Amino acid sequence: MIELRNLSKSFVTADGPVEALRHVNLTVNDGDIYGIIGMSGAGKSTLVRCINMLERPTEGSVLLDGQDLGALSKKEMQQVRRKVTMIFQSFNLLMQRTCLQNVLFPLKLAHAPKAQAEARAKELLATVGLPDKANVYPAQLSGGQQQRVAIARALATEPQVLLCDEATSALDPKTTQSILELIRQINRDTGITVIVITHQMSVVQEICNRVAILEHGTVVEEGDVSQVFSRPKAAATRALVFPEMSGGEGQLSSGYGQLVRLVFEGSITTNKPLIASMAMECGIAANILGASTRTVGKREYGYMLLEIPGGPDELARALKYISTVPNVVAQVEAEYSGKEAAK
Repeated sequence: MIELRNLSKSFVTADGPVEALRHVNLTVNDGDIYGIIGMSGAGKSTLVRCINMLERPTEGSVLLDGQDLGALSKKEMQQVRRKVTMIFQSFNLLMQRTCLQNVLFPLKLAHAPKAQAEARAKELLATVGLPDKANVYPAQLSGGQQQRVAIARALATEPQVLLCDEATSALDPKTTQSILELIRQINRDTGITVIVITHQMSVVQEICNRVAILEHGTVVEEGDVSQVFSRPKAAATRALVFPEMSGGEGQLSSGYGQLVRLVFEGSITTNKPLIASMAMECGIAANILGASTRTVGKREYGYMLLEIPGGPDELARALKYISTVPNVVAQVEAEYSGKEAAK
């Protein structure tokens, strides 16, 4: 288990101090694939570097199985870094060494017996689907293949935790999919805990079971991926989950209604003619301003943005009707008037 307790990190720059992280509290359980997501400058990379103490927190602590990493000596941290390994966006392979030599490198640092280390390295290259690339140099590989070698190298010391810092950001969508599937398979087969740092919500929805949303160095929302996706509370979360429905709704509004965001969960709900039924049964002809759906795991989630015409009474009737429909959550987004729309 990894625990971040009141973690803060500040840097001194020419323009003055910068708070990269502010009082972050997170718990990552053994076996999780935990996503940490945010826009550029949110503090994601600083956070992951604090987890393995490449950056020392200004305040707070990082605990691995109850052990405070900040209290360890340099030699003790070297041992911990064999348990907490990392892969990067730029792969960070040794270009003058073969794939086999790259995977062998951490085993040599750990003084593993030569024959045992070589057998382990070959086994890992087979695990990542590159058994025939042992004597090939990284420059001869595609980006996806280089990342597979980096994953094999990270697994060489049989770590407990794998940190992935934007590990698929430099890859095309098809290659990204294959790398994510590999990480998921390794998690499934070994039980290794994976922390995924990314700005891509598609990465989180593909493999993570829990997620934290980071904004300006602060965790604004955290929980199970399905819960966060289906009922995003923070504005930053909504912008990440469904950017096409974040901002600009007022221009689509007629100016005489209140905006309500509906969240659908499950195929039965999404197939129900909810808007038509509400019009017939309640006399409320809602204006559909936008809609979008996406798959999270094996479940389909959908969002719809409505403008409910009229005032508070009509809104209350609409919300009451929506509340009778299973697996639909209504969130009142905003209220518009003709005067506001004119602005």
